[in-house]
Amino acid sequence: MPFIAFYHTHKLVVVLFILIYLLKAILLLMGNKDTLLRYNKIIKIPEMVVSALLFITGIVMLNQIADFNLLFTVKLTLVIGAIPVAIIAFKKYNKVLAVLAVIMLISAYGLAEMFKAQFGKRHDVMEVVTEVDSDEYNITVHGAALYTAQCLVCHGADGKASYSGAKDLTLSTLSADGIIETIKTGKNAMPKMADIYSEQELKALANYVNSLR
Repeated sequence: MPFIAFYHTHKLVVVLFILIYLLKAILLLMGNKDTLLRYNKIIKIPEMVVSALLFITGIVMLNQIADFNLLFTVKLTLVIGAIPVAIIAFKKYNKVLAVLAVIMLISAYGLAEMFKAQFGKRHDVMEVVTEVDSDEYNITVHGAALYTAQCLVCHGADGKASYSGAKDLTLSTLSADGIIETIKTGKNAMPKMADIYSEQELKALANYVNSLR
């Protein structure tokens, strides 16, 4: 899938980008200006390639991200802010700014991982009967509530949104058991949820997903 390919490419170039500037900062802190200059000459073209890939994949990811919450906004601000800080730092050989730039980049990476981890957390449903033994229990209503809480952000209300690499659920040919297994083990950018929801909750979710076709 294009999104997954861009996601892994983006993650790789982010790590390379951080490593490039981390080594620059180390050389600057050690006072090896001559070595830093040689390093800059050697790394100039690779750095341009990595920076270009970071920008391109970042734009693609930005257009596909399902939830622009505070965590993501802070991460994006850190990345945008780190670049001019790094440019000034290494142009003026400013050690403090160099360290600050690297810290901002590493912090942004950490926040990105935290942002991703949020999708694997349980989101409880409210004001819906969830006890199967209750006379008021309705598996479709239960499934709809679970879907809204957990799945809507990427799949959309009608199952067609396809944010963050999500599948169009209206085109799914999976059986109920297949849907449950996919939810349990995860797929592509979707985290595994085997330990998050009970079997009955998974059945309710599968039932609702099937109704979207």
